[in-house]
Amino acid sequence: MKQVILVRQDLKMEKGKLSTQVAHASVEAVLSSSSAKVDAWREEGMKKVVVKVKNEAELRSYQQLAKREKLVASLITDAGHTFFKEPTTTCLGIGPDTDEKIDKVTKHLKLL
Repeated sequence: MKQVILVRQDLKMEKGKLSTQVAHASVEAVLSSSSAKVDAWREEGMKKVVVKVKNEAELRSYQQLAKREKLVASLITDAGHTFFKEPTTTCLGIGPDTDEKIDKVTKHLKLL
């Protein structure tokens, strides 16, 4: 069991902002998941993997792939009050779910 968070690289977020957005994606995806999957994930140590995508178009394409595989896919849009000047889609949380199921979508992406 694992969770994967995809982060847009074109935004060039500062470390603090990036960390906050990744946390939002992780929490939102967990809140959208079944309790059985969350429980299994917690028992295995709550593995999280953070990977990079080029831009919003690529991020949204992975959201669609995840949905086709019936995975939880939580897209995060920052409100635009601090780092960004307007609402900006920043990252995508997928899972938790089985490694095999998530790997069908994200296996080839590079670590952040």
